Parts: sequence; C-alpha cells; structure tokens
Amino acid sequence: MNKLNRLKQLNLWVISVIFLLAGIGILMLYSAANGSIHPWGTKQLSRFGIGIFLMLIVALTDIRLWLNKAYALYFISLVLLVAVEIMGFVGMGAQRWINLYAFNLQPSELMRVALVLALARYFNSCTLTEVSRLQYLIIPIILIIVPTLLAMRQPDLGTAVILIFSGSAIFFVAGVGWWKFVITGISGLAAIPIFWTFLHEYQKKRIIIFLNPESDPSNSGYHIMQSKIALGSGGLFGKGFLQGTQSHLNFLPEKQTDFIFTMFCEEFGLVAAVLLMLLYSVIILYGYDVALNCRNHFGRLLAVGLTSTLFLYVFINMGMVMGILPVVGIPLPLISYGGTAMLTLLIGQGLIFSIALHNDIRVGK
Repeated sequence: MNKLNRLKQLNLWVISVIFLLAGIGILMLYSAANGSIHPWGTKQLSRFGIGIFLMLIVALTDIRLWLNKAYALYFISLVLLVAVEIMGFVGMGAQRWINLYAFNLQPSELMRVALVLALARYFNSCTLTEVSRLQYLIIPIILIIVPTLLAMRQPDLGTAVILIFSGSAIFFVAGVGWWKFVITGISGLAAIPIFWTFLHEYQKKRIIIFLNPESDPSNSGYHIMQSKIALGSGGLFGKGFLQGTQSHLNFLPEKQTDFIFTMFCEEFGLVAAVLLMLLYSVIILYGYDVALNCRNHFGRLLAVGLTSTLFLYVFINMGMVMGILPVVGIPLPLISYGGTAMLTLLIGQGLIFSIALHNDIRVGK
C-alpha cells in the first residue's frame, strides 16, 4: 500500500480533535497576552505547524524503522540529558534546557518518547517466560532509573513521575506479574524517607503546601490558592473570554504554561472544562483502541506507553491546578505554551498513527 493510500486512512476525527485542542491553546495564549497574538500565540502556531508535519512523516514511516532505531534514539536522548548537566541553562529555577539558538531544547521531553520506544523494543524480544524472570527485568529497570535520576537532578519531578508510570504501564502489558508491582509499591512507600532527603527544598515545600496550602498563602501556597480561586470563580459557564480577573490582573502565575487550564476554566466555566476533558478522552481512547487491535507486540506496547504518557500529562496537569496533586511543572498537552513538549507529543501521536496504518506489517522479534 503506497503512502498516499495510507494517508487517506488516517483517523480524521482524532486529527480534528488535535487541531481543535491546538486552536483552544492559541485562543488561551491570546487571552494570556491580554488580547494579543504576540509573544506566545505566534510562536505556538508555528511550532504546531512543524509538529503536524513531523506527525504525518512519522505516521507514514514503516513501524519497523522505529523498532530498529529505538535504542539509538534512547541513547541520543540520554546523552542530551547528560549534556543538560554540563551546558544546560537555568530557567524558572531549573536547569532543563539546551540553547540551540534557533530554539531551546528540553531533552527530558524527548526521553519520554525514547524510553517508551526502548522498552517496547526490549519486551518485544522477550517471551512470557523470560518476562516472568527477575533477571530479564534488570535491563528495562535500568532503562527507566537512569533518565529518571537525571531528570530529578535538573530538577524535574514531573518528568521523573511520568517516566516511572509510563514505564510501569509497559511492564504491565508486557506480562510482568502483578505481585511484582505490589512489592515495588510497598518498597517505594518504605523508601519515602530516603527519597525525601534527595528532594530540593522547594520540592519539599510543594508537597507540604499541597497538604496544607493555607499554611503559607503569600509565598509557597500562593500559586495553588490563586488557582483554586480562579477555578471556583468561573462557575458553570465562566466569566467570558478575556474577562478572567485572576489571570488578567496577574494574580494567577504561569498562566500561559502550567496554569493555563485554570485560566480556561475561569473564562469558560465548568461546562467547557468537561468538554475539554472529553476531547482529550477521544485521543486517549483512540490510542488504547489501537493498542488493543494491534497485531504485533511491539506496536501494542508502544501504543500503550505513548497513550499512557498523554493520559499522565492531562491527569497531572489538571490535578495539580485543582490542588489534588502537588505542583510538579507538567504542561497541558497542545494547549500550554512550550516548544519541545508540543513537538514530542505530536511525534508520539504520529507513532500511534503509524501503528494503526501499518497493522498489516509483521514485526519480528
């Protein structure tokens, strides 16, 4: 089947939802800039255009290419993560970016896709008997732990959480016994005191403030308290476009990135927020449907990992601005301002499209 025919088979409903979400993002960035397309809207629009182009290229590429290049892409992403330690610049209190002059690259975002590819390739080559043996799990565990530790050093707790949970989703689908997850969970709870000592002071404050934001309303608890005020003030139908007082009077911090969902709710209300969640649900359910119907193990694992990553983005971002999760700096997919996150999410969606389009291709072990 030629590429033109495959292009016609792309799920237009999902693509329409992607464009709609990006359009909502541009609209909210326009509002965040107080009625101006500059500086965020124009840049976001150009990044989305590049991302859609890359998504289509990836979607039409034979899925076996991504299998063959999985480890190489993981290694490149890992080298870039290490490079952040050496030559990365500091922004908003964290050292997460490499200045490439044309744009700022955030390697941790690339790793979220690369890790899923590497784990999918590894487990694709394992039998169920091998997966059940602990010695065969050492390599994939190392594949997760190394970038997770590097991400925490930046510090980027949000990326670390996503790497662990998306990796765990692949472990589960690969056939790792549930009792191993129980033991790991108990061990993780027991290690919390040790983990606490490795956290930066501001990360400790975020967790304490998450438990009791009113304890420091003018400093560490300011962000989440203003976010809750904005969320509640939107009511059912919102205050209207460009009419959000918390955001436009600059009470709401980081309104163009991490807290853009709060501004959306303040201006358009609870009903619009539920509709936005439904739009994300369309893409997420499509990804899991592709995984369930995939005829090869590599594609199944890859689709589950990438879709779980998207779900975690949405869940963590909305959860932290509502105050039900600690603030960890996770953008809202396709809506929050950000270059690398936009591109990697669209590339990830391109991989899911590729799995669906090349379902008839045999992927060997």
